Amino acid sequence: MPTQHFAGINVVSIAVPDLDAARHFYGEVLGLGAPEYDLPDAGWIEFRTGAAGGNLAVTHAEPGWAPSTGTTVVLNTDDCHATRAALRARGVRCDNPVVFPGYVTFCSFYDPFGNRLQMCSPAPAE
Repeated sequence: MPTQHFAGINVVSIAVPDLDAARHFYGEVLGLGAPEYDLPDAGWIEFRTGAAGGNLAVTHAEPGWAPSTGTTVVLNTDDCHATRAALRARGVRCDNPVVFPGYVTFCSFYDPFGNRLQMCSPAPAE
């Protein structure tokens, strides 16, 4: 059996073309609060996501950058439908939730730069 070398995710980073706008969106619009680390001179702003580990960072995009829609950051929420409604009320572009009965409900949403993120919550009771 292989040796387990890892113990969770420390941070996931998303490239953005405007750190100030990202600080506002991720901190205030999404409600992640004040950054854990705010290092714009280093091109790095990191937010806590509400768990013991697995922070979310925004980093300064390199020339030729395009929004990320491949690898997806998925944030936990208690109720995908309610969180989607709250984000839409704040002007966030959100897709409709998808329910996999007995497994999960998830919903894609997008930052102001076009990066796709997702939220997930437990599937409703059948």
